[in-house]
Amino acid sequence: MTTLLWIVAAGVLMSVIALVGSVTLLLSEANLKKILRPLVALAAGTLLGGALFHMIPAAVDELGNRLSIYVWVLVGFSLFFVLEQFLHWHHCHRVPCEHRPLTVLILIADGVHNFIGGLAVAGAFLVDVRVGISAWLAAAAHEVPQELGDFGILVHGGWKKGRALFYNFLSALTFLAGGLIAYAASLTFDTTFLLPFAAGNFIYIAAADLVPEIKHEESLRLGALHFISFLTGLGLLLGVRLVLGH
Repeated sequence: MTTLLWIVAAGVLMSVIALVGSVTLLLSEANLKKILRPLVALAAGTLLGGALFHMIPAAVDELGNRLSIYVWVLVGFSLFFVLEQFLHWHHCHRVPCEHRPLTVLILIADGVHNFIGGLAVAGAFLVDVRVGISAWLAAAAHEVPQELGDFGILVHGGWKKGRALFYNFLSALTFLAGGLIAYAASLTFDTTFLLPFAAGNFIYIAAADLVPEIKHEESLRLGALHFISFLTGLGLLLGVRLVLGH
């Protein structure tokens, strides 16, 4: 399969994940809360694992151990900081969400986030399909709790469930758009910088957004469950690295 087909398939599959919000129609609010936090912890582990076990090492292999790699990591990290600061965007992993921005703003910010994610994951595929797969897996693990939370916000904000699913899906299509633009750009210039850039995105989301959601759990049992889920996410991406090679 060509690199372009990998990128298209990854974009379509990531957009389909937006429909996972329909699961909330089958679960009570109590049961949804029980599964969301462990999924958030798992996502934090996979994002850090993707950045540290795959993207940064692959960038070093491609470009050498240059200072520019770590500058791009910080650019990726800082861009998501700017998104939160100026778009007032916040992933919600609770239903209902305590920090609930306007529903339209959620969709716009999520579309921007998905577009950047598409650029980043496509950049990984352009370097190596194996790196692309690992980046996609990490991003997908993060999207599941995010989309569940986003769907909950839209419905809690008064949207009909069918409309919420449809617009969530539309905002997810920007991931595919970002991937196609990255591929087109690669035909003109070197897009390897997208690897450390994506690593910075992943590190920010995990450390600044996801970990704070789970680190203040009062129950020792649930705290242990979340930590095990976090380690499981790291272990999965380490396993992918060992199985697929570098």
